[in-house]
Amino acid sequence: MTALHGVGAAPRAGVRPNRGGGRSAAAAGSVPSVLASDADGEAERLPTGLQEFDRVLGGGLVVGSVTLIGGDPGIGKSTLLLQAAAALSAGVVTLYATGEESLRQVGLRARRLGLHPERLQLLAETGVEQVIEAATSTGARVLVVDSIQTMVAEGVDSSPGSVTQLRESAAMLVHFAKSSGTSVLMIGHVTKEGAIAGPRILEHMVDTVLYFESDSGSRFRVVRAVKNRFGAANEIGVFSMEEGGLREVRNPSAIFLSRHETPVSGSVVMVTREGTRPMLIEVQALVDESHAANPRRVAVGLEGNRLALLLAVLHRHGGVLLSAHDVFVNVVGGVRVNETAADLPALLAAVSSLDDRPLLQDLVVFGEVGLAGEIRPVPFGEERLREAAKHGFKRAIVPRQNAPKRDDAALHGLEVIGVSRLEEALAAARR
Repeated sequence: MTALHGVGAAPRAGVRPNRGGGRSAAAAGSVPSVLASDADGEAERLPTGLQEFDRVLGGGLVVGSVTLIGGDPGIGKSTLLLQAAAALSAGVVTLYATGEESLRQVGLRARRLGLHPERLQLLAETGVEQVIEAATSTGARVLVVDSIQTMVAEGVDSSPGSVTQLRESAAMLVHFAKSSGTSVLMIGHVTKEGAIAGPRILEHMVDTVLYFESDSGSRFRVVRAVKNRFGAANEIGVFSMEEGGLREVRNPSAIFLSRHETPVSGSVVMVTREGTRPMLIEVQALVDESHAANPRRVAVGLEGNRLALLLAVLHRHGGVLLSAHDVFVNVVGGVRVNETAADLPALLAAVSSLDDRPLLQDLVVFGEVGLAGEIRPVPFGEERLREAAKHGFKRAIVPRQNAPKRDDAALHGLEVIGVSRLEEALAAARR
């Protein structure tokens, strides 16, 4: 592999954010203009070479945008951005600035990943002014900062990672991105609660906030957009961590389905929607007799309080009493479902476990359950059904309003059962 290019000390005459209230380097940007004259056409984007990453970004890296990506230590943030930077460097000047590793360490990691970024510029520096000057002097169109917590701004009398340093360093990088048209990617550490460390204003300053998620012990990684000014929020990209780095998973539905060899009770497949992507996942439930005064209700991948609410609805409108049982519900694969389409699958899986009676293996379920026992529709019902039909499912229990109103060739072979009440759904599942 051709050696990566390290960037030495850059001249101090580069673009520097205006912190004194005088006329900035981007003076033209301070002149008012008519909105229509600047809003024509699509935003210019740079493909990162990773289609799953581009999907999360909304179609690629927007020129002049600032993206913040956070995640647990060792989950693969640096690996992802090094792979993206290596691919980007083949088409545009790209600078990878690291404050956590030496140039040799980054080079060894690139070699281990099998990357050959002959044109990728490397810089080991923690001074944010020096990083900006190096990006200016090299004419970089993409700047990767690993990580924002290691950056230090001159004139700020506090340690790296402090609230003041984070705010000032991020503000300078945002100003640089907007004034120069350079796309900036920043890695951010997270707290033990899973939020990006530092002031909340950091997430408000940037254009896009991505989170790297993974279940403990799983080799799969999910990149989720929680904020995106140029694309859909809650869009996800799925990767698999291999010896050679992160590999894209183009069909995530296949990895989240167990496809048990023999039917098992307490398991049902649902179709969730993450951003613009419908995705098949398995919801499992275990209902067991409780020997405690207060039976346990545990939900992994679902909202815990909603599980207690659904069990109350199941008793009142379905006639199934679980007050003497522990109930555990889990979404397979470490996925977290934040939509109400998981209501009906969770209840049917719980009833299946209680009865010790497996549901049909080619059955798919989705729908919101209301407090009155009604089954309410969810958005994009037909798209969810098409995804199920594409993967060979033969039967679907869905809200009546989500049942197709006309023949759809894409649903050929899929029997759709529309239900409007919980008791109807229970009867259909037990057939």
